[in-house]
Amino acid sequence: MDSYLEQTPYSDPGDLDTSRLPTDPGELARLVRGLIIHRFEGDRLGYGIPAERLHHDGEVRYVSGILRILRERSGAPLTEPRPYGERFVGTCRDFALLHVSLLRATGTPARVRGGFGTYFVDGFHEDHWITEYRLPDGSWRLADPQVVDQGHDLDLDPLDVARDRFVVAGDAWRAVRGGTADPGTFGLWGDDGLRGAWFVRHSLVLDLACRNGVETLPWDGWLPLAGVEEPDAVLSEDDLALLDAVAACGENEARRLYADPRLTAPREILSRAPFLGLRTVTLPGR
Repeated sequence: MDSYLEQTPYSDPGDLDTSRLPTDPGELARLVRGLIIHRFEGDRLGYGIPAERLHHDGEVRYVSGILRILRERSGAPLTEPRPYGERFVGTCRDFALLHVSLLRATGTPARVRGGFGTYFVDGFHEDHWITEYRLPDGSWRLADPQVVDQGHDLDLDPLDVARDRFVVAGDAWRAVRGGTADPGTFGLWGDDGLRGAWFVRHSLVLDLACRNGVETLPWDGWLPLAGVEEPDAVLSEDDLALLDAVAACGENEARRLYADPRLTAPREILSRAPFLGLRTVTLPGR
């Protein structure tokens, strides 16, 4: 069986009845879009997000928790788009993780990918997380459920995102390391402290974790290579060579590299939550 059909502790939907869900990836993306509101799009949509939801919903790490909150807010079927007040308030990672969960549950191999979107701000690579799913011919396709059918004025197909519009973390690392891209254009727009080569490195390590079934939050980190508390750490030549290998690796090599203790997420990590600050978090075993 394709390993990307297997649910992880993060994507596992629990006892969700999938019999009435669509199986088409595009229809599932639209379903997800109707269940989540991004924590920073309330103003654009004319909805005042309650502070409690703004601060805490996005800290939910598991699809089972997202589904529990959705059930608490409405008894409507998941296939029905919800008013904003009944949605989960999340981030791009939550759109992607729920989409991946439902794809896996309905028979499509899928994974969360970390990288940078070029379609939000001209000339800038915005930190972003989207879905990558396997087609019947074995190739992979990128899809962004966050921007499906929600009034975004974007010149791209969100169900078939080109590789130059979403730059996966490995390609971003190679561009920065090779001097073909300005590291200052990678990170979070509007926050000069959250951009640069260290941010690309952090995304690269978290993307590798996602490829290995550890779909953490975007602001999680672990030493030595994905630390959120030491962005200016000096890396050795061996560390840089390891990161270069991660950036270039295929599926089989990704599993071998992730076993390196410099890359593997430990059970206890540090998380720098945007609203809740730095704290220690215990991850589940596999």
